[in-house]
Amino acid sequence: MSSIHENLNAVKEQISEAAKAAGRSPNEINLLAVSKTFPPEDIREAHQWGQRMFGENYVQEGVQKIGDLKDLRADIEWHFIGPIQSNKSRDVAEHFDWVHSIDRLKIAQRLNDQRPDHLPPLNVCIQVNISGEESKSGIQPSEVLNLCSAIAHMPKLKLRGLMSIPEPTDNEAEQKESHRALFTIFRNLKENPEIQKLPVQLDTLSMGMSSDMTAAISEGSTMVRIGTAIFGKRTYL
Repeated sequence: MSSIHENLNAVKEQISEAAKAAGRSPNEINLLAVSKTFPPEDIREAHQWGQRMFGENYVQEGVQKIGDLKDLRADIEWHFIGPIQSNKSRDVAEHFDWVHSIDRLKIAQRLNDQRPDHLPPLNVCIQVNISGEESKSGIQPSEVLNLCSAIAHMPKLKLRGLMSIPEPTDNEAEQKESHRALFTIFRNLKENPEIQKLPVQLDTLSMGMSSDMTAAISEGSTMVRIGTAIFGKRTYL
């Protein structure tokens, strides 16, 4: 069985190869290690080998790990990437550095209102339902501009970009099509005259996981969310 160290190296090599094949620099792509369901010891091991960005999907589990690893807090960037319920928004606002999964104005407003004054603004991405799946979180592409504009006026949030979780498929052409669609929305957003007047830092396209990382990088991803390929197969209780 491969170690976390070996897996990290393999994933970084895969990112590098995919970037070069797309005519991009590997330095343009950040690796977010998705540690949901894995113990703090695994995160500590990945940190030991240089990984600094970790993603969690479940609020209670994530907050617990942040506490368990408080000795590393200054050296870890914690990202929340799962759906946010209203009654859990305060924990997210108080403990995480990034949120990728904002999909409605109410949640953005709660995160802004609940972000403690002593912390820097919360980095946020808007989750877009790029495949139109009814069961999937995310706003419709047509709603992105309005939500961006609203978030830009929230002082404790810092809008960084967009995120998607496309419908799973093993077909690389279909993977690329979904990622290309999000990239197009992202590019149009950055070029929008109204958005250009606002205090936003649109530099993040969070797309691509263990199964579609290469396709995502080829279509412009700046942050891939990798769990299984680093930590191994998950066991859900």
